[in-house]
Amino acid sequence: MPPLILHPFNERVSPGTLMENSKAALMLSGLIPSEGIDREELKRRLLTGRHSEVRMLYFLGKDVFRWIGQCMEIVERTPELESTSVKRQSFAGLLTGSPPPPVREKLIRWGVADYPAVFARAIGLNTLFAEPPEFHALAEDFLRHYHSVASLLYQSFIDAEPHRAIGGKNFQFPLYASGEYTKMLETEWSGA
Repeated sequence: MPPLILHPFNERVSPGTLMENSKAALMLSGLIPSEGIDREELKRRLLTGRHSEVRMLYFLGKDVFRWIGQCMEIVERTPELESTSVKRQSFAGLLTGSPPPPVREKLIRWGVADYPAVFARAIGLNTLFAEPPEFHALAEDFLRHYHSVASLLYQSFIDAEPHRAIGGKNFQFPLYASGEYTKMLETEWSGA
């Protein structure tokens, strides 16, 4: 299968900002002291952070659907796979359920321990949005609970069409960050 190439998010959101937004969620829920920050400011931080998360997952989902499309092109050109019921959902399930061990290990090295939920939510959000959603277009309830909504959208996508479940043993693919992939190609081309 083709490589899954993940591009950086062009959102200019620092990790510190995301941490502050997560901290605001804990303060709003009363799990940690609010440090004198007013409730409206905490809510603004929380919703801003959730919006950033939704957008990042949207872009991740774009990369995943680009890869799924490439995989389907291979399936459609491979006579042995044409009539096997391998569909887009098969590759979504492969990525979220049983990726090849090197892919799983790389994701964990990158700090993405809950990769099944991350990819499922990214896929789910991409079944809903054609463009990255703007803050004003999203309801507060959606932003507060997008995790659940995105997971349900993923499940709806999986259930939308009968498909064959596939695993990383028979469907191998590499995973790269786009910069890593570019450097690898440059090295190959310079040695040619």
